[in-house]
Amino acid sequence: MQRSFDQVQHDVSLQKLPVVIAMDRAGLVGEDGPTHHGPFDLSFLRCIPNLTVMAPQDEWELASMLRTALQIGGPAAIRYPRGPGFGVSLKNPDLIALGKAKITRPGKDGALLGIGIMSTVARQAADELAKEGLELEVVNARFVKPLDQETIIELLKRHKRILTLEENVRDGGFGSAVMELAEARGVSCQIKILSLPDELIEAGPRNKLLEIYRLDRDGVIQAAREFFVR
Repeated sequence: MQRSFDQVQHDVSLQKLPVVIAMDRAGLVGEDGPTHHGPFDLSFLRCIPNLTVMAPQDEWELASMLRTALQIGGPAAIRYPRGPGFGVSLKNPDLIALGKAKITRPGKDGALLGIGIMSTVARQAADELAKEGLELEVVNARFVKPLDQETIIELLKRHKRILTLEENVRDGGFGSAVMELAEARGVSCQIKILSLPDELIEAGPRNKLLEIYRLDRDGVIQAAREFFVR
């Protein structure tokens, strides 16, 4: 997508064309090589006007987002990672309300706010942490643009601490968008971003890279313990 920025901005967004951009290999891609990682797209796409940007938590939601994107009538981008899905049924994909997040797990001790498959990883981590007595709410953001501002603001008001999760660099990414929203609305909440680092990432097995950058289930569990257990 880096090579296509001008085309997205000038040829698609400016004219508000009904183009659906399906971004395979978002985030970490494993052995494809360092030039094939996709850790920047949330950052450079969310600044483009007229563009809807979304990321599914699993294969059913991907099918639903593709169906939704075809109904938007304007530019839409869907980002999803390389590799197998979670084994979720693809039957009956549905339209998703534009810019609406989904609460997937209740909790009183804080919240995990994820985008893309990190929402599923967040749910897995929260289920394990519940066995230790730490009850975390989990929210699948679904959209980076437009953000579900009302759901996120209510989440920020409901909890003292929120951990955002994304397979994208921190700068200008999903967590940054959440922080910008909190500042714009004057809501005080301690927000921590779990993301990819500000560096060029070498090639390696996807699972190993997720482990290194603490974006697998165990990494999220450890990050949550450090952040929420004080």
